[in-house]
Amino acid sequence: MNWILLIIAGFFEVAFAACLGKAKETTGTETTYWYIGFAVCLAISMLLLVKATQELPIGTAYAVWTGIGAVGTVLIGIFVFKEPATFWRLFFITTLIASIIGLKVVSH
Repeated sequence: MNWILLIIAGFFEVAFAACLGKAKETTGTETTYWYIGFAVCLAISMLLLVKATQELPIGTAYAVWTGIGAVGTVLIGIFVFKEPATFWRLFFITTLIASIIGLKVVSH
């Protein structure tokens, strides 16, 4: 169950980063809504991370959480914000995914 909470926390990390990106593209009241979305996603992500670390090792949980956030944010950047999808960028994201899976495998 804690692994599921950690994965959901990682998705909310991606969401708060995406909200920042969208806030940068907007003006007025719409920007305020994106910042509110950022704050809500940040709070949920942190609360779920805290809950998951009650049972999981902090080093592993934090690495997985930030890894999910990093991979997800890069993918959002590529697919939503039209950032470049270069070979090296995709190569290093792949190695990051492999590292996250490796941490899950070696954790008790």
